[in-house]
Amino acid sequence: MLMLPVRHKRSSSAVDMDISWKIFFLGVLLTLKGQALPADYGGDADAGELREDILEINLESQRDLFEGDIAVDPRRNAIVDEKARWKFPIPYILTDSLDLNAKGVILQAFEVYRLKSCVDFKPYEGESTYISFTKLDGCWSFVGDLHTGQNVSIGERCDTKAIVEHELLHALGFYHEQSRSDRDDYVKIWWDQIISGKEHNFNKYTDDFITDLNTPYDYESIMHYRPLSFNKEPDIPTITTAIPAFNEIIGQRLDFSAIDLERLNRMYDCAETHTLLDQCAFEQINICGMIQNENDDDDWVQTLSSTDINDHTLGGQCRDAGYFMKFDTANKEVGHSAILESRILYPKRGYQCLQFFYRIIGGPGDMLVIWLRMDDGTGTVRKPRKVHTIHGDDNSSWKIAHVTLNTEDKFRYFFQGTVTSKKAFGGILIDDIILSETTCPSGVWMVQNFTGLLLSTAHGTSVRSDCFYNSEGYGYGIDVYPNGRINASADYVGVTFHLCSGEDDAVLEWPAINRQATITIMDQDPDATLQMSNSRSFTTDKSELWNKPSIFGTWDDTCNCFRGPEFGWSTFISHQQLKRRSFLKNDDLIVTVNFDDLTHLIKSEVPVQNEASYESPAIDKSAPLGPKVREARALSDPCEPNPCSNGGVCINSKGKASCRCPSGQMTVFSGEACEKQHISGEVLGVLFGGAAGTVALAAAIIATIRRQHRSSL
Repeated sequence: MLMLPVRHKRSSSAVDMDISWKIFFLGVLLTLKGQALPADYGGDADAGELREDILEINLESQRDLFEGDIAVDPRRNAIVDEKARWKFPIPYILTDSLDLNAKGVILQAFEVYRLKSCVDFKPYEGESTYISFTKLDGCWSFVGDLHTGQNVSIGERCDTKAIVEHELLHALGFYHEQSRSDRDDYVKIWWDQIISGKEHNFNKYTDDFITDLNTPYDYESIMHYRPLSFNKEPDIPTITTAIPAFNEIIGQRLDFSAIDLERLNRMYDCAETHTLLDQCAFEQINICGMIQNENDDDDWVQTLSSTDINDHTLGGQCRDAGYFMKFDTANKEVGHSAILESRILYPKRGYQCLQFFYRIIGGPGDMLVIWLRMDDGTGTVRKPRKVHTIHGDDNSSWKIAHVTLNTEDKFRYFFQGTVTSKKAFGGILIDDIILSETTCPSGVWMVQNFTGLLLSTAHGTSVRSDCFYNSEGYGYGIDVYPNGRINASADYVGVTFHLCSGEDDAVLEWPAINRQATITIMDQDPDATLQMSNSRSFTTDKSELWNKPSIFGTWDDTCNCFRGPEFGWSTFISHQQLKRRSFLKNDDLIVTVNFDDLTHLIKSEVPVQNEASYESPAIDKSAPLGPKVREARALSDPCEPNPCSNGGVCINSKGKASCRCPSGQMTVFSGEACEKQHISGEVLGVLFGGAAGTVALAAAIIATIRRQHRSSL
């Protein structure tokens, strides 16, 4: 006979003893875990890739937000209503309620928009329409230009470049990707897993209200919900993709996707970007309009990848594709040179950054010199100025270079390769040029053979960069933990920042407060507009972490300097994310770092001129005071108040109200005011089928009972 175990009730003293031992062992575990960390680790800036997203942050808000982060009734759609589209540049205000780090990442986001689109921003100077960035309860925005001034809230924990980009896309007129009318072809909504009362955030809308601008559904959009948005259970998704591989991609918070940019540039008729001057991967026979110099000794040759030498763009992975420019230095006399020159370029700013990849093959000695050819005062671009020189070394792999140009007038840039020693084999190679009107990063570190480091480096072990120095004279370095800093982050790459001592320390300000450290793991796509790099920032305070390293740091023989405590991210980027896109092209991880003074942004707010009273219909009156929307200036608005019932959206169609009725999982609304409620046909089928099944089952049970009763008589 099978004996079931007897469960005895434990005494309260035994339970208390068990709890005491658990607490004791937990304390021991935490103590050991703490001792395993470096003694000079100052903590994490935030949870990195695991940090909360917009919707999680906004759940704490009492504000009535449409789709989780839209702060107004969704009648204004800049995609459909051209009157709600902005004129550029958009005036902005950085209110002093913002965290200093938030102000810095907002300016970073502006630079991304300028690099990848025609969207531009300018400081507010009394205009009637503007964006006021402020710190309220969460991350949210209005949709479209209200023509009266409006808030974008960058609240607590919203201070990342990607979140600012997301909220600005709302302000520019865009909704979330999964609101499209065709979304059910691409994603499945698990209605039973959504927090009660939040189901309306998953409504979809007809394409005459939210248009896709004739672009395909974009799993990679920065405007897409994450799988766990508004979920009841911590690990059970509310939204999954029809193609399972995209479940790990939806809701990415790196940067704009290619389709995000296509829609933005279509809607605003962008013919060119503001700060991208030139780029070339040398895949076309015209080599991007670059020219050979007639007065040099040799030519640069467009060369196809081979088994011996791969290009940088494609890494030799594609047949009949993957070109680079090569100056062959084999068997050439000393002093032999070749010049490759750009077309004439017309800058808008006074500073530029030239980024390119290069290889110098054949041992140390040969030189690659970058020059500018500028206006000589007569309108002719002919006056040369040497900018930067690179010497070959024993490492002949692809390397990255960043060269600051700083010119305000029309110019050409050109590469001069020069032979400095005669050899039987050699060459100078150039590929993947990007010239932008941005500042170059002050620190660039290429970590080679990163896959090998992933396989060989224990968790908690880092590789450390040299020290870099910014324009102020502050020294700093970074540590990369290939397999995480602690056991819990073994599936992530950790990245930390620290200060280094330097020759200017005696005159610098200590502690180094109000500086923003920005670390970026670079997506090496040759097209600057398609790069989706992983960037994170924090801002320094008065803690000892940012005091003089010679006092609060430890000596490092490798740099003959003191290095301060580390501070950063244990989970900067996951191994899974790292293997996507071009983060590890040629097995090289490229990390850039900046350390910028934001003191000038501490007091950035300016008063609004002729400010009128306004009221927001989308804000819960019980919530803290927030942005207000001025009343419409039109004589009458048929959509005010909203005549649509059951969450319907009112559209002003030639002065008449027209309702767009939402459809949910269970119900469909119809009628002129969405007043009629119907059960979905699919649900009815399930209900009728279930009812029929229930009747059949009941009949079978009754028949069985009767047979048993008769047999017992």
